[in-house]
Formats: sequence, C-alpha cells, structure tokens
Amino acid sequence: MRTGIVTTAGPGVEHLAARAEELGFDGFWVYDTPMLHGDPFVSLALCAKSTHRIRLGIGVTSPALRSAPAAAAAVSSLNALAPGRIVCGVGTGNTARRTLGMRPTKLAELESFTAALQDLTAGRETDHREGNRSSRVRFLHIGPYVNTDAPVEFVVAAFGPKAAAVAGRLGAGVISYAMHDPAVWSALGRARRNAARDAGSAGQTRSYLMTSLHVLADGEDRYGDRVKDSTGHIALSALILAAENSAFRAALPPEEAAAVDRLLQLRGTTPTDPKRHQTLYRNYLDRLFPEDRELVVPSLMDRFGLVGTRDEVVERIGTLEKSGVDELLIQPVVDPETEMAEFARLLA
Repeated sequence: MRTGIVTTAGPGVEHLAARAEELGFDGFWVYDTPMLHGDPFVSLALCAKSTHRIRLGIGVTSPALRSAPAAAAAVSSLNALAPGRIVCGVGTGNTARRTLGMRPTKLAELESFTAALQDLTAGRETDHREGNRSSRVRFLHIGPYVNTDAPVEFVVAAFGPKAAAVAGRLGAGVISYAMHDPAVWSALGRARRNAARDAGSAGQTRSYLMTSLHVLADGEDRYGDRVKDSTGHIALSALILAAENSAFRAALPPEEAAAVDRLLQLRGTTPTDPKRHQTLYRNYLDRLFPEDRELVVPSLMDRFGLVGTRDEVVERIGTLEKSGVDELLIQPVVDPETEMAEFARLLA
C-alpha cells in the first residue's frame, strides 16, 4: 500500500510536505475548498519548491470553482515546478459548492471538464464554451510558463459506480473520502474497469482513499477524547453532509441522526436556513472544538476512521488494498509532524 498525507491549504504547509518526503510518504495532498482554506495551487507551488520526489495532489478541484483553461493553467504551472509529480483530483464540488450555498455540479459537467483538463495539460486543443458561444482553445505560449510534456495524473472523486464509470471512460483513476467498506471499493473498481473497456481507454490508474487514522495505546478507550480529537474531523464532515442532504440523513441510524440535530442546534441553524452554510462548516476538517466532541458518536468513529490496535489497523489496511485501494491518504490534525512520524512507522 502506498501512503500519503492530506491537509488543508495554507501558509507553512510546505514544511509538512518536506517532512512527509523525508519520512518516505509517496504523496502530499491539499484540499481545494476556497471559502474554508487557502488556495491549493499557491500552497502546492511552495511544496514543489521545497520537495524533490514526493507527488503533489489537489484534492479535489471542480468545474464549479474554475473554468477549464484557468484550472489547466494552474495545474500545468505546478507541473513546470514539479515535472511529472502532479496529481489532479476532480469532483462535482460537493463541499466547495455547499459552502457557497449551492448544489454540486452534475456528472456530465464533471466529465467534460476533466476531459478538457486532460487535453489542455497535455498540450492538445479542446472545446471551450461560454453560453451559446464555443471555440477551440490551447496553450499559446508554453515555454517557461507551463509544462505540457511531463504527464499529469488525473483522478475522479467517486462515491458510487456512476462517477467511477466517468473515471473509466476518461482513463483516469479514482479518489474517495472516508469510505472504508471493501465491497464498495471492489464495486468502484469494477465500474471503472468496465467503462474503460467499453470506451477503449487504457493506461495505468490508481485509487486513493482519504481518511483519518489512530492507533490505540495499550488500554486506551476506543471512543475517548484523544481518539475523537485525531479522527473526529472526518466523522463530523459526515454529519455536516447529512445536515445538507436529506437523503443521506434518512439513511443514518437513530444515534447519528440525533447527532445531526445536535450539530444544527450548536451551530444555531436549520436544514432550511438559506444561510446555514455560513455556520455549518465552522472549523471544517480541522481539529475538533471541545464542544463538538459529543457529536462524534461511536458508530461514526467506527465507520469514518481507521481506529484500532496496530494489528487491527494493519489488517484493515491490507483488506482495503486487496479490494483496490492503491494509496492511503491520512490527515493529521492534532500534532501533524508527530502523527506523520507515527504513521510512517506503522505503515513502513
């Protein structure tokens, strides 16, 4: 199993990237959530200058955030700084859109946007549309500005077979978030392979899982505050999604549905409040506030984090690898450098 680190974008992230490279991690990723964190392209540019080997990932951009030409220029500019080390994740913008009070984009738009990025970053022409107008576009001045010679790896954010099929048709890999069910990963892999076969798309692809991890000390409470602090940010993001998505909430067990209600009360909002996005995402994907610990109920910790003894965690990772996960991306939030060193020892 390859391993990597994922974190929020912001000043100083380049030092974590350099440390991750020293520790032997394969990848270093930053989220693309403009209303929550810093700009991923600025952060990864700093990471490119402070590292030499590690692959640098955007997790994930979206047609809801940038036009294809603007996104391609950003990706190819990074590729000029770190040739052949750039991985571009693309999704419907689930979090990025919802933090604007908007809905995610459609899969058809995701597919056309990703295809355009693939063309432009490889130096090819592609269609560009604005309303009723369309034209053919390509980079006009490459030279020292952008790199279209070294390949960029593309992965599509997928939680179900339809998105995995998009990845297959485009010859791209798959990335997902906090999804630990091996059967689901096997299904995603089948959907991607079948679509790739039908489309005649070829090439090496990888599957990535973003998650949290905590190895229990001897006698440590599996559901205690220390574990919540290191993994609860992922569990809390599931509650926020449930507060935004009634279908997802309806599928939750009673204890988790009750936690959604408490979350809304703590944030002082409701599922129908048009301004709920301004409060729901407070401290999103960062270390839990103490008052939020009670929201992270045991079933959420079991489902949305890799928690257990060393042997239990290693076994779960091995099962995920067999089901199709190629690289595990872990987000440390309490003491990132110390946690990264612990991860490196565990996963060596």
